Amino acid sequence: MFSHRIRSLPNPAVRALAACSIALAAASCVLAPAGYDDERERSDVAGKPYEQPPEHRELPELTARPTWREVLERAFLANGDLEAAYFEWRAALERVEIAAGWPNTSLMPSFSYMFSSGSMKAWDRTTVNLGFDGSENLELPVKTRKAAEVALADARAAGERFREAKFLLQKRVLDGWLDLALAEEGLRIARADLELLRVVAGTAAPRVQSGGPQRELLQADIEVREAENRVLNAGAEARAIRAMLNGMLARDAYAPLEVGEQLPEPRGVPDDDARVLALGVDSSPELAALANTIEGREDALELARLMYLPNVNPFAGFTGGVSQVVGVAVMLPTTLPEIRGGIAEARAMLAEVRAMERQARLDRTASFVAGLIVLRNSAREAELFQGSVLPAARLLASTTQQSYAAGSADLLELIEAQRTLLDVRLMVAQARIERERRVAELEQLAGVDFETVANLGEEQ
Repeated sequence: MFSHRIRSLPNPAVRALAACSIALAAASCVLAPAGYDDERERSDVAGKPYEQPPEHRELPELTARPTWREVLERAFLANGDLEAAYFEWRAALERVEIAAGWPNTSLMPSFSYMFSSGSMKAWDRTTVNLGFDGSENLELPVKTRKAAEVALADARAAGERFREAKFLLQKRVLDGWLDLALAEEGLRIARADLELLRVVAGTAAPRVQSGGPQRELLQADIEVREAENRVLNAGAEARAIRAMLNGMLARDAYAPLEVGEQLPEPRGVPDDDARVLALGVDSSPELAALANTIEGREDALELARLMYLPNVNPFAGFTGGVSQVVGVAVMLPTTLPEIRGGIAEARAMLAEVRAMERQARLDRTASFVAGLIVLRNSAREAELFQGSVLPAARLLASTTQQSYAAGSADLLELIEAQRTLLDVRLMVAQARIERERRVAELEQLAGVDFETVANLGEEQ
């Protein structure tokens, strides 16, 4: 179609100029840097959940007692903050296309007609020029490619921020899940404690009637009222946590959601602290984002130095059959103070990011060491309570119950032993939940699911 239109033009010179214009326009290309296609493919895979508008997406339904994996899966699909981080990444990738487009300026054909009383033909009075937009110079391809490399480094940093947002969301959801598990266990323990105290209160009245002090009845009634309040508080806490967790899952705040009567099973963690520390530093999305930013600042410094190279603007034109002209305008870099200032600014920005990365690496290492210390101590404490203290409390409750049946212990001693067992159950739950919190925290810092790490060992 275009070739037909060109052949229909009235003059060979006009046809040549039109063909040149079309050829230059068709020659527009993207000088994409190495690694751009891989980064875009990564974003395509990560963005599959967001291909449909939110109102058309089907989120997985949850049962009343889902697993933590099912809860996480829904959170990843439903969370708006994570989706926003993805589209920030996507927008940064589109800026690579913008920066890599060449030619970077538009073609600007022009037409003029000379009015004269001479005997020249109208065609010979017609002048047609073709050049690039004078308001923006045509950059050398090397400058365009370097600008695209700067944009790609920024896009990679945005991709790491998306990964960081994903693990931050994972920690928030797991923290909420663990809070709910502890709240439900606390509610069960509070109810059991209330039942024991009601038994005590039931024995207080006969003792008072038998001549016992009145204060025993009053004390028993006070303890029952306090226990009832603890049950109500524990129930309210569980409902509040459930509402917040449902909000992160894009569910109705009152939707049923329970962990179940069993506490979450301990998650696997490599038993080699050095290995965990290496994972935390080498895989950290924050450090990876800063590394990409450093790479971008290095490219920006190189781009600032390339400003010493001149730009060129080719042009062509003819006036009827009288004359034809082809030339090139060279734009000399005479704004030397501006170029030197740009180089100095780029160098300072590079030094800034390098300092940030150095301090972030130190902080991340320290955070990991501190997190590992707390994790190992929580695991030790949970093992102590579960393996030693809890069996001892159960034995105490059992022997006291046998003594009570044999008449060698009274009801108060039996109830006190049962309450001791309840207290130990709560300590075990708190220690186990604290250990799982530390696991989630380390995963968030590292940007790694420990369960995906091969050859998990038995935790010490």
